[in-house]
Amino acid sequence: MNATTRNDWTREEIATLFDLPFDELMFRAQTVHRAHHAPSEVQMCTLLSIKTGGCPEDCGYCSQSVSADSGVKATKLMDVRAVLQRAAEARDAGSQRFCMGAAWRNPKDRDMPAIIEMIRGVRGMGMETCMTLGMLTPAQAATLADAGLDYYNHNIDTSPERYGDVITTRTFGERLDTLENVRSAGINVCCGGIVGMGETREDRVGFVHALATLPRHPESVPVNALVPVKGTVLGDMLADTPLAKIDEIEFVRTVAVARITMPLSMVRLSAGRESMSEPTQALCFMAGANSIFTGDKLLTAGNRGDSADAALFAKLGMRPMQGAEPMRVCEAAE
Repeated sequence: MNATTRNDWTREEIATLFDLPFDELMFRAQTVHRAHHAPSEVQMCTLLSIKTGGCPEDCGYCSQSVSADSGVKATKLMDVRAVLQRAAEARDAGSQRFCMGAAWRNPKDRDMPAIIEMIRGVRGMGMETCMTLGMLTPAQAATLADAGLDYYNHNIDTSPERYGDVITTRTFGERLDTLENVRSAGINVCCGGIVGMGETREDRVGFVHALATLPRHPESVPVNALVPVKGTVLGDMLADTPLAKIDEIEFVRTVAVARITMPLSMVRLSAGRESMSEPTQALCFMAGANSIFTGDKLLTAGNRGDSADAALFAKLGMRPMQGAEPMRVCEAAE
């Protein structure tokens, strides 16, 4: 991996990429993308909330926080059989990757047996597995690795400098600690963030820089556009602000810079697609995005739906990634 990637990017270099003329940036991103990935293939993923609402964290963008007045009701952890049924439906609909999210600050030991069953059951269907359960201890990460989990998602959300303006119940450093626990256990890292939260271009530079200078790049980098939800801090703050929605060209630039700086990663076009135009999504694919979430719903936010995605792929001549096997878990860090 070290032969084809850099982990010593400076903020100045990343800022220079953001500032490139758009056609030049796209050319560079597409060149990098084609060197490492099939240019017309996109991995289809499905995301399921296995435990919704009631999260004690105060993430300003999240409708599942107990601090939000979003109308999302807290639920218990889903039954394992129900989760596996949803996974089978996703597989039959063409998904190669099944992601499971629980609205926890961190999982409790009593929940781990069910979590392990879910992982093993989904892997047994021939799908990649990913989970996002909040912060993990080294022992919890090792348990998930032993169960065969392919990826663990734990986003840094934004730049280190902006982080405290978005979340106060945990620190940026605690985010990095969980990433290290996941990596040390031998699980592939899924880590990205959200743009359009009122941040500046400098914050977007800092966000990409934080990811691109990790000792090993995340194997998966989701790039989300904020979906403002009424009742959340950011949703209420930005709802009536004309500049609340990130400029679509700026969003594409962020995807392109992520692709250039992390060439081997899967760059995942995640939340916010429901409101994106087809030309914007096409530009994101040209910029190096090669994974999307399918279906009508993400965790709690809406999504474009399978039929809309199929129609867009037909227009663009793109195809779902075929025959994907679950990735081998990466070697544990020494």
